[in-house]
Amino acid sequence: MSSSPGKGLIVLVADANAKFAMLGLLSRSRSLGIREPSADIYVHPERDPGCCLRSHEFLRSFAEAYSHALVMFDREGCGRDEETRERLEAQVSDRLSRSGWADRSEVVVLDPEIDIWVWSASPHVPSVLGWTETGRSLNGWLVREGFLARGQTKPSRPKEALEKAMSEVRKPRSSSLYRQLAEKVSLGRCEDPAFLKLRSTLRRWFPASENVGPATAP
Repeated sequence: MSSSPGKGLIVLVADANAKFAMLGLLSRSRSLGIREPSADIYVHPERDPGCCLRSHEFLRSFAEAYSHALVMFDREGCGRDEETRERLEAQVSDRLSRSGWADRSEVVVLDPEIDIWVWSASPHVPSVLGWTETGRSLNGWLVREGFLARGQTKPSRPKEALEKAMSEVRKPRSSSLYRQLAEKVSLGRCEDPAFLKLRSTLRRWFPASENVGPATAP
């Protein structure tokens, strides 16, 4: 996408999965409790390591064209896996601030990876992943396969669990499923720290108009 003066938001992500997830989320301004921003989404050619180490270089030339910048990438595979999510966010934020963005940027690190957002208690998850028509319980299968401990709400290895679950029902994996889930799953029940930070950031930057009713969380 090409930038244009006056745009509200530029988003830099690590891959197409994250891009489609953001497209789905930004289409749900009411559920997020924000006014819909004018946004462009870019994928860093060096994926997670590029976002982690060189997002400030990528975004420097856009500082005058956009009001805000958001960087999002996975902790696992970023090249600094030993760091905590919070420390990585602070490091990247500092570099962005010193490259022209000041206090107009934010960094969201997904821990361990974006696939953690796939797993929720929503009935839309088995439907989008192709499990509804099998008549089997996706949650029960995750437990039997060792991806989910009893009482646990999300697999500790979300990417491997997703790949195996889709292979089990012979459904091809594509980035579009991230958008489908982002467009359908209830946002009000998500307690993932990275998502909560993303939502609070968007609410701070793009508060809903006073004449718009309260956000709903279907």
